[in-house]
Amino acid sequence: MAETMNGMKRTHYCGTLRMEHVGQEVVVCGWVQRQRDLGQLIFIDLRDRTGIVQLAFDESTDRGIFQKAFTARGEFVLAARGRVRERTSKNMELPTGEIEIEVTELRVLAKSETPPFEIVENSDVKEDTRLKYRYLDLRRPDLQRNLIARHKLVKVAHDYFDRNGFLEIETPDLIASTPEGARDYLVPSRVFKGSFFALPQSPQLYKQLLMLSGFDRYMQVARCFRDEDLRADRQPEFTQIDFEMSFVDQEDVMAIGEGFIHEAYRELCGVDVPIPLPRLTWDEAMRRFGSDKPDMRFGLELTDLSELLRNTEFKVFSGALAEGGSVRGICLKGEAEKLSRKEIDKLQEWIKAYGAKGLAWTRLAEKETSSYEKFLTAEESAAIRTAMGAEAGDVLFLVASGDNSVVFASLGALRCELAKRFGLIDTSKPCLLWVTDFPQFEFSKEENRFMAMHHPFTAPRDEDVDKLISDPGHVYAKAYDMVANGYELGGGSIRINDPDVQAKMFEALGFTPEQAEERFGFLLSAFRYGAPPHGGMAWGLERIMMVLLGTDNIRDVLAFPKVASSAELMSAAPGRVDAKQLEELGIAILPAAQKDGE
Repeated sequence: MAETMNGMKRTHYCGTLRMEHVGQEVVVCGWVQRQRDLGQLIFIDLRDRTGIVQLAFDESTDRGIFQKAFTARGEFVLAARGRVRERTSKNMELPTGEIEIEVTELRVLAKSETPPFEIVENSDVKEDTRLKYRYLDLRRPDLQRNLIARHKLVKVAHDYFDRNGFLEIETPDLIASTPEGARDYLVPSRVFKGSFFALPQSPQLYKQLLMLSGFDRYMQVARCFRDEDLRADRQPEFTQIDFEMSFVDQEDVMAIGEGFIHEAYRELCGVDVPIPLPRLTWDEAMRRFGSDKPDMRFGLELTDLSELLRNTEFKVFSGALAEGGSVRGICLKGEAEKLSRKEIDKLQEWIKAYGAKGLAWTRLAEKETSSYEKFLTAEESAAIRTAMGAEAGDVLFLVASGDNSVVFASLGALRCELAKRFGLIDTSKPCLLWVTDFPQFEFSKEENRFMAMHHPFTAPRDEDVDKLISDPGHVYAKAYDMVANGYELGGGSIRINDPDVQAKMFEALGFTPEQAEERFGFLLSAFRYGAPPHGGMAWGLERIMMVLLGTDNIRDVLAFPKVASSAELMSAAPGRVDAKQLEELGIAILPAAQKDGE
């Protein structure tokens, strides 16, 4: 049977013991990382969330205690009392490597079966297996450090915003479903059968209402939910560090945002990020980097070749230009001999995932080869090389499309892929910036209408208000995103506080006055009672942690993450519920044939 603590209270964490503790009696608790039986000498590495300490058992140890140490195995839970002494054989790779505990009392608090994988740092075990046994995976020191760092970031946020006069106010988790944005997670109401709450995609409407209520500085560490396809930096449930301010302009909000991120880097990484951060407009970011979250730790900037090729007879290029698109390219310096034709062919297939029909290229190796130059005049080929600064040893990549968004997405992704492959990224320091002046709208081909690029409450630039209805494609917003190392850390905007402008915004989005009133009536009503100028932003807590910790997988900074299908492997969520629960909610599950429309 397992023993109990029964008055044996922990005095120290395993990883905190040092030479200054030599001679002290201590009690430590934790899991067995490793047991080494050397005959008359047994060592146990005991692990807790602070680290590992060595327990020592020798000929002077009580035989009953020695026998317990002999039977201890990996992941057994132990409590040990003993005297700290200096080790004769030191391990300077461990913080506790100069000392050990001469054990005088040992209790086996729980035994363990052999775990399905070894509890070690940077495990190479298949992720699905680790997620199924996440409670074991979380014992790994690297994941524990990640979650401890996450705790510290939340504390930094609370302390920083408190010092700057912000009040933390909770907003509801059961709200009304609203259009625009990602798909809502819906929660059926037992009381109002046939009606549904939604889980919040963000606290957006409620934090604006708090501004109308006179709480001029709000913040919240808020849980958010979006029913959308997952990727390496996205989860269906996530946490925002959210704030809103009244009687401010864009510069005020951005200054508060910079102050927080500066403090986060200093406290968690010991890095002083220079502020104010550099800025790019959205137009410049797309033109130079093909992305509204550009990674500027390396070059490979885009070159617009459209005017040079305006009169070309090569149909791939001329057709794209005739459709109102562009031809753009990037120049990979000095890698022509390292990039084989086979690898280029793979890139041509890879880039199709971003909408491009193909990838044109010229390889300036000792023997020059090109997929497109034979279709151009000598003057056109020379002009392209000159514009792109091409030299012997370079590789040129071109994308042409009648849709500029395809050109930007394709080349924006390609420059990042090439930078990773050829080690072009300067990882010695973080690269943070603001991207500002986003378009107010983006056109959805699926819905055949303009959609809000951020959300329907983002204020347009003053000079663009008159174009909301007449020329929505050329309206820019008072919106800003903070970007670090190619990730969007967070973003925000100045909000609309004029009911007339808000009505125009809804009209531009295709809502009738009746639809706007039905979906956002409570907010529109509030605006009629005096709305202060206000704005704010929100960071993705997990995104910040990814960048701070240098991981590219959001699951590394979450305790119990979902996989790409939105399932949680450990608890097998989502799961079916019994018929009684569905009956209480007034919900019927259609048979598969009916769901498929048969």
